[in-house]
Amino acid sequence: MIVEAIQYAATALVTPKEFRPFIRSSLGLWGRAKRCAKAWRPHEENCHAFIREATLPMRQRRTAVVLGSGLLRDVPIVELSKRFDTVVLVDLVHLASVRAWIKVRGLNNIRLISRDLSGLSHALAGTAPEPLGFLRQVPYLDLVVSANIVSQIGVGCRRKLERSGHADPDAIVAQLIRAHLDGLAQLQCRTALLTDVHYHVSDRSGAVLEEDDLLCGVPVPAAKRSWDWPVAPFGELGRDRQAVHRVIAA
Repeated sequence: MIVEAIQYAATALVTPKEFRPFIRSSLGLWGRAKRCAKAWRPHEENCHAFIREATLPMRQRRTAVVLGSGLLRDVPIVELSKRFDTVVLVDLVHLASVRAWIKVRGLNNIRLISRDLSGLSHALAGTAPEPLGFLRQVPYLDLVVSANIVSQIGVGCRRKLERSGHADPDAIVAQLIRAHLDGLAQLQCRTALLTDVHYHVSDRSGAVLEEDDLLCGVPVPAAKRSWDWPVAPFGELGRDRQAVHRVIAA
C-alpha cells in the first residue's frame, strides 16, 4: 500500500487535473500486470512482434504515435525509440514509474501527452466524434499504433453512461468505437491495430459462464493474426474462474 500511495502522489504531481481521477484505475492495472506477468507474457510478446513487423518495411521513420501506451508492456518502446526520430505516447495517465523507466533508459526522444481518446464528450454533445483528428497536426507522422485501447474505450464509456442513466449506452459506445477505427483507416501513414474483440469467463472444466463482444458489434479490419489473452487467470477473479480475451492484430 505504501508503494501504491507513493506512486499515486508522484503521478498526480505530473498529471493534468482533469485526468487525475483516472490514476486509480491505472494503478489497478499496474497491480494486476505485476500479479499476472507470467500469464500475460505471450500476449505481450505477440504485440511486440506485430509492431516490429509493421515497422520493418518502412522507409521513413520520423514520428511514431502510440495510442493507449499505458504501462508500455505491450509496446516494444526501446526499439521504437531507436528506430524513430520521435515517439509520442498518448494516454489519459502516464504513471510516475513509467516516466522514471523512460528517463533511466535515456529514451530522450519520447514525448508524453495526456489526452482523452474516447470522443465521448463530443458524442454526448450531439456532434460527430473525431477522437483521432488531432493526429493531423502531428508533423512527419509515419506510424500510429492503437495499443489495446479500443475495447477499453468501450468499457470505460459504457460504465460512465450507465452511471449517468443514459438511455442507450450501446449506441454511443458503438459510435465511439467506430470513430476510432475510422480515424485509423483515414490516416495517410502506416497503422497497427491491436485490440481485444471478445471475452469469455470459464470455470476449470472449460464451461463458459459469461461471454460478450467487446466492440459492440462494430466490424474490425481483417486480422493478420489473433490469439487468446488470459486477462484474469485462475486466482485473479476467483479460485475457479478465469477471463480470456480474444485479441486481433490488423
